[in-house]
Amino acid sequence: MIKILLAEDDTSMREYLARALERVGYSVKAVGCGTEAMPLLEAESFDLLLTDIVMPEMDGIELAQKAGVIDPSIRVMFITGFAAVALQSGRTAPEAKMLSKPFHLKDLVAEVDRMFQTEDQHGRL
Repeated sequence: MIKILLAEDDTSMREYLARALERVGYSVKAVGCGTEAMPLLEAESFDLLLTDIVMPEMDGIELAQKAGVIDPSIRVMFITGFAAVALQSGRTAPEAKMLSKPFHLKDLVAEVDRMFQTEDQHGRL
C-alpha cells in the first residue's frame, strides 16, 4: 500500500484530504505542520509527501528539502493557494508536483494516482 504523509495546517482541509485519499486506498498520516512531520519522516518510510507550502514553523518547501535528505526516493506534491509566489521564489523541490487551491478531490486523487501510475484503479472518485 502506498504511504502518504500529509502536512496541512488547516485542520478541516487536512481531515478532508486524508479521508479522500484513504477512501481510494492510500495509507495516510496527517500532521498540522512541518515540525510535526519531521519525526515521522525519520521513523517511517513514505512514498509521497503531500504538503501545503505556507505553514507556520516550517514551510512546505523546507520540509520537502529535509524529507529529500532523509529519503531521496520520496516523491513530493505541493498543495497551495500561493503557487505563483512559490514558483517565482525558485525554492521548489526538484521534480515536485504543484496543485493549486482550490482544486476538486478527483483532481488530487488523479494527480497522486499519476505519480504512482495507478489511475486506472481509482477512477471512481
